[in-house]
Amino acid sequence: MIFAKMSFMNKKALIKELISDFHTTPLRVQKRRELQLPLELDKIIVVTGMRRSGKTSLLLGAIQELRQRLPKESILYLNFEDERLHLEANDLDIILQSYRELYPHIELDKCYFFFDEIQEIEGWEKFVRRIDESVSRHLFVTGSNAKLLGSDIATALRGRSLRYEVFPLSFGEFLDFMQIPRDANSASDKAQRATAFTRYLQEGGFPELVFIPDVTTRRKILQEYFDVMIFKDLIERYHESNVVALKYFLKRVIEGVGSPLSIAKIHNEMKSAGFRIAKNTLHDYLEMAQAVYFGVIASRYDPSIVRRELSEKKVYVIDNGFLTALTYRYSQEQGKLLENLVAIELQRRGIPLLFAKGQKECDFIVENEGELIPLQVSIDMSFAPTKERELAGLLTAAKYVAATRGIIVTLEQEEDFDLEGIHVEILPAWKFLLEGF
Repeated sequence: MIFAKMSFMNKKALIKELISDFHTTPLRVQKRRELQLPLELDKIIVVTGMRRSGKTSLLLGAIQELRQRLPKESILYLNFEDERLHLEANDLDIILQSYRELYPHIELDKCYFFFDEIQEIEGWEKFVRRIDESVSRHLFVTGSNAKLLGSDIATALRGRSLRYEVFPLSFGEFLDFMQIPRDANSASDKAQRATAFTRYLQEGGFPELVFIPDVTTRRKILQEYFDVMIFKDLIERYHESNVVALKYFLKRVIEGVGSPLSIAKIHNEMKSAGFRIAKNTLHDYLEMAQAVYFGVIASRYDPSIVRRELSEKKVYVIDNGFLTALTYRYSQEQGKLLENLVAIELQRRGIPLLFAKGQKECDFIVENEGELIPLQVSIDMSFAPTKERELAGLLTAAKYVAATRGIIVTLEQEEDFDLEGIHVEILPAWKFLLEGF
């Protein structure tokens, strides 16, 4: 009993120390992102996204704004990935006890609560719901697992929450971080933008890497991100023991970006290589990769939502940096890099990833404000056979979905014209990423 009491007292002392330290330590100035969290909604604000994509910075940016009009003591922030915190669900009330003892004069209903990576605590949702019901309506939580956090919220919070997804930097944000004008007009600004785009295409947009000058260091950090995701988000969270098989499968997903995914084919490869693993386990791995925001899935377009769900799939990876840091094949495959970049941009805008396959293939069918738009990705349209092939796929897809226009995203070319009753827009990738449709 004495040990249990000491343990409780030690936890309380630690939480008090963490709360106080946050209030006495100056906030690091946060770079502004396009996504800004609402601060005055009577909703639990939930922020999900891959590790290192900027969730914590988004919370700190919100806190930075709140501190301009509120006493900093009225804002509580805890990061549940702090290695000193060893809390379970029944310990969470210690947080409120500690806060009340530190600041007995502050009314809790006026407080703002920020809980970072709360998914680390099993059963967290009951605690969050209780705070929302009886303590404060100003509650913000983050997590790195879309499925766990999303399903927990759907069942436990019953409409009380509003969810936002954070991605690595968009190209516009990447330019902002590098202090390059988005609307470059001078030759110098345009040259800087072009150089920035080349780097963004090759290395992606994780915020931390923007300010690291050495490319070798950036790639090592990306490899570290991958390893942390595997061990922290997949192995620990899902209690997966076959680490070698999991890493092999994810590397195969990376190598197959933009191509139809065949779990059966990968399973046969792995069996031939000596892996003893069930095919269903590979389906589980794919679902896990989606949940932790590593992979995003594209489905074959079909007017029937049911058939769409049952159709063949393609997989894209959340950031181009992983493609070039984890395999050598993409150092020369700019076409796949550009296709992946477009896929993630569509996902960032909340547009379902769909593709057309048949006599003529089309990389994406975009559903945008009630309009269906076929979209092709091609590095260079100056070679006549390439232009003919890409236009054939675009026009066939346009007729299939009854579209009046189609888009081809290229590396540098820009043109628009009408062909067979379809308005065709050829856009350079930087313009598509900055301006959209």
